[in-house]
Amino acid sequence: MSFDDSSHIDPLAVTMGDPAGIGGDILLAAWALAQETALPPFFTIDDPDRLSGLAKHLGLAVPVKTISSPHETKNVFPNALPVIPQPLIAPAQPGHLDRRNAPCVIASLERALACTLSGDAAGIVTNPIHKQTLYAEGFAHPGHTEFLAEATNGTPVMMLSCPGLRVVPVTIHIPLADVPDHLTSDIVVSRGRTLAAALERDFGLAHPRIAVAALNPHAGENGALGSEENQIIAPAVQTLCDAGINATGPFPADTLFHAEARRGYDAVLAMYHDQALIPLKTIDFDNGVNTTLGLPIVRTSPDHGTACDIAGTGKANPSSFIAALRQASAIAAHRAIAP
Repeated sequence: MSFDDSSHIDPLAVTMGDPAGIGGDILLAAWALAQETALPPFFTIDDPDRLSGLAKHLGLAVPVKTISSPHETKNVFPNALPVIPQPLIAPAQPGHLDRRNAPCVIASLERALACTLSGDAAGIVTNPIHKQTLYAEGFAHPGHTEFLAEATNGTPVMMLSCPGLRVVPVTIHIPLADVPDHLTSDIVVSRGRTLAAALERDFGLAHPRIAVAALNPHAGENGALGSEENQIIAPAVQTLCDAGINATGPFPADTLFHAEARRGYDAVLAMYHDQALIPLKTIDFDNGVNTTLGLPIVRTSPDHGTACDIAGTGKANPSSFIAALRQASAIAAHRAIAP
């Protein structure tokens, strides 16, 4: 077993996610691949019997070891998957959602947060949840991010990344027709400030370069194709520059993401969801990572959902989960040495 202990940071806490989804599949597959590739040590908060049974079902030789404290992780991890027990209420069946297990999913997230806030875990990697199942049991947050933000008094910003690209969407899960109404200079500036601070603290970039995308074709053609560039985005870029942030733009989005352009910046502020995610998933579909900036704790997740349709089949690709582990570990290491 090979694992990356070079930073000497605490282990990562991995949440259960929805037990009907592929969270268990990718967790087990990642540990199995640690025979071949170095991974940061991690533990999960899950049902040990579920994971043992799932490993057998998938044909993965993954020993499961129950632990009582995150401090046991580094000794256990080279030989077995460390699991802090969170028993399920109902037997898990891959691909079959069961709201009875929603309290267990929430409890896993709460325990991971507690371990991280106490300093026993270096950060959290969240496995995908099925939000409607949690809502049915009274979960009062839109998702992981909002739960963690409220619990830590953070101001979250979603950054998606893959090798060669980091991108922050200024607006996220709203209809495309509503984007212009939600786009303001203040929100562009706020996202830009959070991104710049994170690139310095969490990624070790002393003077990060942020490219700001336009909303309209050809960056609005000086107002002929839309006013948002002149009235909202350009003033926001100037405000960021006045604050000492190396921000440039707005640039036409159709020429912002090719290989040569990407050499000119460290991250992009995109104006809406698909403007950010289409290039990222085209460049590297399998290795995308969702990182929550603006929190006092480290949180990453794989850039995909529960994929219940392939849960338990052995088809789930753990690459995004592995990338999320590595990114969380790298961020924690940067924070450990940050002034």
